[in-house]
Amino acid sequence: MLVFAGCFSGLLSPPIALTLGIAFGLFITNPYPLESRKASRWLLQASVVALGFGMNLHEVLKAGRSGFIYTAMGIAFALVVGLTIGRLLRVRGNSSYLITAGTAICGGSAIAAIGPILQADEEEMAVSLGTVFVLNSVALLIFPPLGHLLDLSQTQFGLWAALAIHDTSSVVGAASRYGAQALIIGTTVKLARALWIVPLALATASIKRSKSKIQFPWFIVLFCLAAVVNTYLASVGQFCSSFFYMGRLGLTATLFLIGSGISRATLRQVGWRPLVQGIVLWMVVGLTSLYFIRTGWITV
Repeated sequence: MLVFAGCFSGLLSPPIALTLGIAFGLFITNPYPLESRKASRWLLQASVVALGFGMNLHEVLKAGRSGFIYTAMGIAFALVVGLTIGRLLRVRGNSSYLITAGTAICGGSAIAAIGPILQADEEEMAVSLGTVFVLNSVALLIFPPLGHLLDLSQTQFGLWAALAIHDTSSVVGAASRYGAQALIIGTTVKLARALWIVPLALATASIKRSKSKIQFPWFIVLFCLAAVVNTYLASVGQFCSSFFYMGRLGLTATLFLIGSGISRATLRQVGWRPLVQGIVLWMVVGLTSLYFIRTGWITV
């Protein structure tokens, strides 16, 4: 609890918070895993909305419009490759589809939305979420150093993070470490990518003939409204700055909660086949998107 509270002090950076969360989960074991998962989901959404108060609407729309096309192509590519890898590795049950959907769109959020439609059991959900969370944590730690090593610009890194990192939290965390422009690009393109949860869920429900309720990610709409306030209401500039700062602190706390959900039991439960599927798919998506960004095929 002390470390979680410390995340709101501004003294802990996102990578340190995530590392402490992972250490807590591995060596102490989180006594409230389900509660932490729910809290991290709500805190993440609130933090993303708060970050909108630091965004310029014109830049958001520009990045979102360009990113929408790249995202659609990237999702289609990831779905085909991911399901093929899962079939080759003989990943059992719904885990292969869930890991693929999580990698293609929005990590744990996509898995949480698609799982009930597939009527996935607890083991399949745990395996899929565990795989994505492990890789998501690794991404936050290694992407900023790799970006500097490859001499990526702010725009290039923001695009790469948005297209290659699973969860919104780690995209925002990695991009915020890289720079202000990377944060704007990464957050906006990632949110455009997250919107594809809805059409994928509808398509999955149609194929599976499921009547499960599909939840629309309303926090994305609120993020855009926050950007409208920041862009056109100069009189509340101090108010916007305060909320933007609170959003960054909330994101740091979210990463601690996500890290604390990775336990030894989770790692054992994942097994090698789903983990290999997740790693191979992640590398293919990451390297492919990096290639097209570096060669100028993908720009904002």
